[in-house]
Amino acid sequence: MVTAEGRSRRAVFLELMESEGPPESESSEKSIFFSQEEEEEEEVDEEEDEEAREPEETGTVNPLLQPALTGDVEGLQKIFEDPENPHHEQAMQLLLQEDIVGRNLLYAACMAGQSDVIRALAKYGVNLNEKTARGYTLLHCAAAWGRLETLKVLVELGVDIEALNFREERARDVAARYSQTECVEFLNWAEARLELKKYIAKVSATVTDTEKGPGKLFKEDKNTVLNACRVKNEWLETHLEASIKEVFEQKQQLEDIVTPIFTKMATPRQGKSAKSIF
Repeated sequence: MVTAEGRSRRAVFLELMESEGPPESESSEKSIFFSQEEEEEEEVDEEEDEEAREPEETGTVNPLLQPALTGDVEGLQKIFEDPENPHHEQAMQLLLQEDIVGRNLLYAACMAGQSDVIRALAKYGVNLNEKTARGYTLLHCAAAWGRLETLKVLVELGVDIEALNFREERARDVAARYSQTECVEFLNWAEARLELKKYIAKVSATVTDTEKGPGKLFKEDKNTVLNACRVKNEWLETHLEASIKEVFEQKQQLEDIVTPIFTKMATPRQGKSAKSIF
C-alpha cells in the first residue's frame, strides 16, 4: 500500500517533467534528493501529480545539495578537492546520485538557476548531456524553469541543444510549453548559430573529402568555398551578440557562394582539357 506521504513525495519527483509546468513553489527542489530507500515502486498517475503537496523533509540529505542550491561553489570544490573532507571519496557518486526519474544533483542546480555551480561541476568530467528516464536533459530542465543564465552557460559548455525528450521535444519546445519567452528567444538564437555552424562544417567536408564529394572541383572554386567558410567561422567567433536575422543573413551569403559551385561540381564536364585538383 502506498502511503499519502509516499504519493506526495513521488509526485514531487515527477512534478517538473510531467506536469504542465514547473512547481509553483521552488522549495520542492530539495525533496528530490532525499534518501529514497523506502520509496514504493507503484506508478503515480497524473491526477496525483497535480494534487501533490510539499513532502516532509525527512531522510538523509545529499551533502552536496545545500551548496549546490545556494551557489556555494567554494563549498563544493572543497568536497571534491580536499582529501580531508569526509565526503571527498564519494563526491562523484553523490553528485550523480539519481532520483526515481533519473535526475542527479545537476538538475537541482539547474532548477535553482545556479549557473556558477553548473560551470564549476562541469570541470569534474560530468556528462552534461545525460538524460533522465524520459529523455530530459539539463537544458530541458533549465528551459522549463526559465533559468536563462543557466541556459547560456550550458550552451557555452557545448551541450546538445537538439536533444529530444520522450515527447520528441527540444529544450526550446519545452520552454515554449511552459511560456518561458526569454528562454525560447535565446534557444532560437542558439539554434540559428548551430545551423550556420553545421552548414559551414558540411560545406567544408564536401570540398575536402574526395570520396564523399559530389564531383570534381577546380582548385580556384575549392579555395573560394574554403575561404568563404573560414570567413563565416570568424564572423561567428567575433559576433557573439549578433541577432538571429544577422545569422541567417550570413548563412544565405554562404549559400549564394556555394550553391553555383556545387551545381558546377555535379555537372558533367565537356572534354578533358580543364585541370582539376583531383
